[in-house]
Amino acid sequence: MAESGFIPGVGIAEAVAAETGINLSGVRAVLALLENGGTVPFIARYRKEATGSLDEVAIMNIRDRSVKLMEMEKRRAAIIASCEEQGALSEALKKSLESARSMAELEDLYLPYRPKRRTRAMIAKERGLDGLAIYIMKQKNSGLPLADAAAKYVSPDKGVESVGDALAGARDIIAESVSEHAGARGRVRSLYARRAVIYSSAPKKMPEGDSGKYRDYYDAETAVYGAPSHRILALFRGEREGFLKLGIEPEEGAALGILRAAFIRGDGEESEQVDEALRDSYKRLLGPSMETELRAVLRESADDDAIMVFAKNLHSLLMASPYGGRRILAVDPGFKSGCKLVALNEHGGLMHYETVYPHLSQNRTEEAGTVVAKLVREYGLCAAAVGNGTAGRETDSWLRGLGLPINVVMVSESGASIYSASEVARDEFPDLDLTVRGAVSIGRRLQDPLAELVKIDPKSIGVGQYQHDVDQKKLRGALDDVVINCVNQVGVDVNSASRELLKYVSGLGATLAANVVKFRDGNGGFSSREDFRKVPRMGPKAFEQSAGFMRITGGGNPLDASAVHPENYGLVARLARDIGCTVAELMSDEKLRARIEPGNYSDVGEATMRDILSELAKPGRDTRGEFEFFSFDENVHELSDLKPGMTLPGIVSNVTDFGMFVDVGVHQDGLLHRSRVKPGDAKRFAPGSRLSVEVLEVDEARGRIALGLAKESNERNASK
Repeated sequence: MAESGFIPGVGIAEAVAAETGINLSGVRAVLALLENGGTVPFIARYRKEATGSLDEVAIMNIRDRSVKLMEMEKRRAAIIASCEEQGALSEALKKSLESARSMAELEDLYLPYRPKRRTRAMIAKERGLDGLAIYIMKQKNSGLPLADAAAKYVSPDKGVESVGDALAGARDIIAESVSEHAGARGRVRSLYARRAVIYSSAPKKMPEGDSGKYRDYYDAETAVYGAPSHRILALFRGEREGFLKLGIEPEEGAALGILRAAFIRGDGEESEQVDEALRDSYKRLLGPSMETELRAVLRESADDDAIMVFAKNLHSLLMASPYGGRRILAVDPGFKSGCKLVALNEHGGLMHYETVYPHLSQNRTEEAGTVVAKLVREYGLCAAAVGNGTAGRETDSWLRGLGLPINVVMVSESGASIYSASEVARDEFPDLDLTVRGAVSIGRRLQDPLAELVKIDPKSIGVGQYQHDVDQKKLRGALDDVVINCVNQVGVDVNSASRELLKYVSGLGATLAANVVKFRDGNGGFSSREDFRKVPRMGPKAFEQSAGFMRITGGGNPLDASAVHPENYGLVARLARDIGCTVAELMSDEKLRARIEPGNYSDVGEATMRDILSELAKPGRDTRGEFEFFSFDENVHELSDLKPGMTLPGIVSNVTDFGMFVDVGVHQDGLLHRSRVKPGDAKRFAPGSRLSVEVLEVDEARGRIALGLAKESNERNASK
């Protein structure tokens, strides 16, 4: 439950630098650039001199942490103002509030002054019992019978009928005071963080539905410290769905020991009353408060872990190697409904579509083969992309058996149905059937995964962990960051990119992306980056932020197809001029580039110079790896085909905290548990990774496959 926060006496930049370990000058530069409208991709790529070459991760860390610290400072100011308005802002309280380093510490200090509903302690104070409470808390234990001291506060007119009533009211006041004591709260909070246990059990009344997945949590105990995030999320989900009853607390004696050490001053009657008040305070007030706090902290931490896993998976999926601008056959497979075939050109444009029925009869199989052969020949198709859903393996085998000069690739169709029914798909293909749109999406995913998957809500792609349970706003922000960074890392061809892809370009957004497409369509495309300035609402700042990430191939200026920013075109011209050649010659001739002496350009930053020379060598290079073809074991199609001991090729479909799910071609992913993978190897795998696995166990009834990493995958990873 430890929470870092603002460091008293320093500014936001200094606090962020101290917390993150990032150089203060870099933090200040990033904050200034962000304040001036800079985007994370632009700052990371084109402002390296200012930031000290901080990457996207560091820049986002600075951005996010500074936002939290500023929120904390706003809360601090509001609390101080509230205390001042109540007339409760003493110099000591003000100093404590100003020096508080975390939100929890701030709220603890404010708790006694926070407006609240009428409590038992308030009622006791209204009855004049605060004096008795103070007397008891002093614990002088002078020998004077406590009943005599309490008798002075008996007042039937005020509702205090007896000495017992007076003592009970005084204990209520003490209990609330203890629960609001900042020091005591801090120590008990630390105990909860270190030693609390989540007690889970089945509720007395079980709701309808599948409760089997929570069976392992009945009458179970989970130590909070070190508990994996997926278990925390599972417990909370089970409680929310009504299948589990949870309680979170440390051993009660340890908590009471902390309170007794802080408040007990003897062993007389007064001390006995204080001890009784402490037990009531912990059970009724402080304990539930700490549990509520800890639940929130656990939830936030588990959310952050799950979101981080989702973000990493999404990044791997979006940055998967593209097959590239080749003509392909895309297939949305099916049995009785047939296989939807679409022929796509180099840019993903639809050239032809029809339906064949290769799985109904021998005659229909031969007929379908003839159709495919004709499409391959007439449209010059190079590969076939086959959806991995129903009838996927059967269709894959059928196509491979045709002996045609095309490569056959199975493609994940997760989210394809979401795309096919979306407004984006309707705009692209208003007159086509949903299944044809889905086939188009499958094909385009092979050509360029990034360009196609940006059209789908990332939560529909199937690479998350408890994505519907976590903070949706935070998840959306994290996934948007991933998409934005991927799109700008790769760059976009502005003359062919979709509106959905363009909206993620640095500095654009949905409105400007739509304007870019409208201008492009109305003017026959862009011939130079300078044309971007003519797009409606493309101001100087938007041009600065976006121009370097939008590429124009075949234009008049070869730099327009590169990642060199227009602000550096003059520098490149100067380099070419100094060695007596043109910019085009400089870009095409390695020997000419070797003549450039970076030391002669001391006015240019080293990082900028290095990036420009690298880009001139490989202008507009795709940072994604080379595409590799993959195929499943031809002898395995169904779960029943699997036998323990088999070694099979597989593709990682999802990565979670507890392991990886691997597709081995049987319509049911197997689990490669993290305990069966070395920590170093686990980091090498991501969605899309190819590996060899060993089948350890098959549970057909429950549809579960337990996998291990095959020896050849271990050896391959060890050699990397």
